[in-house]
Amino acid sequence: MRAWRVHQLGDPQDALRLDQDAPIPKPAADQVLLRVGCSALNFADGLLCRGEYQVKPDLPFSPGLEVSGEVVSGGESVGINAGRRMMGTTFLPAGGLAEYCLVNHRNLYPVPDDMSDEDASALLIPYQTAHIALHRRGNLQPGETLLVHAGAGGVGSAAIQLGKAAGARVIATAGGASKVEICREIGADVVIDYRTEDFVERVHAETDGLGADVIYDPVGGDIFDRSRKAIAWEGRLLVIGFAGGRIADAPTNHPFIRNYSIVGVYIGEYSHRDHDFLLATHADLMRLYSTGKISPLVHTLAPMEEAGEAIGRLLSRRTTGKVVVHVAGEREKV
Repeated sequence: MRAWRVHQLGDPQDALRLDQDAPIPKPAADQVLLRVGCSALNFADGLLCRGEYQVKPDLPFSPGLEVSGEVVSGGESVGINAGRRMMGTTFLPAGGLAEYCLVNHRNLYPVPDDMSDEDASALLIPYQTAHIALHRRGNLQPGETLLVHAGAGGVGSAAIQLGKAAGARVIATAGGASKVEICREIGADVVIDYRTEDFVERVHAETDGLGADVIYDPVGGDIFDRSRKAIAWEGRLLVIGFAGGRIADAPTNHPFIRNYSIVGVYIGEYSHRDHDFLLATHADLMRLYSTGKISPLVHTLAPMEEAGEAIGRLLSRRTTGKVVVHVAGEREKV
């Protein structure tokens, strides 16, 4: 099979190699072999290439954490019929930037008939993350103010849409006029261009000095530091990730005085700890999709040959929404 693989760690453009005859992986008892239709890229894919992600698969490996495709076969403890369309998060080193990948059956979800492979691959991680963050971890209520950082990105755009669906007033930040316009188009009530405006001052102006009830921060670093000045009394500052490159430190006297919470959001453990909850989350996301409340913001649909370049663009923040790689090629005998 064709597969982008990392044989030596480094920047994606140096580390990735498109192998033409990589071996097709074999599913373990609790895994499914998926013929990949589309693979959606994440910031973590670039970190994997560099060896900077929390998961460090053995070399060589294929990145690609988020896929949609068709079930080819399953392990002996998996009861999923071949040919069924599914979306899932992959089991490394057999990631989704390959014509076939492995997915643990607990990380696999059905794709509705009315959903394209592109949307299915782009939906799972951003929307599960945002749904869990806003509802389970952030307890977002109708009428509250939600501040979403990096609103034109994959996880940010998901949070804007889910915040609006929950009845919140959504303020988004983005860098540059085109990204600001994207945030407006997907429903943000107020959009702040952080390149030209201080988001802390604007948030206070938009909330009569009260601040945001919930802050969705996938950036970290300086954005996290500044967000602590924009949060409301008894607010919830959601730590989604560290795309800015620096893990911030928070002096505990500030949340003590302001009575706000700093809340971690890591969805990877739920498949082991509370799988039924993830199934319920998926069902609610499919309901919202079918009613038009959410729709993945797919920035680019790239061919398989351009996957390495696409990861580089993602790392350099030259993309909006999700970058989806179209992987499906000629069928190969398995």
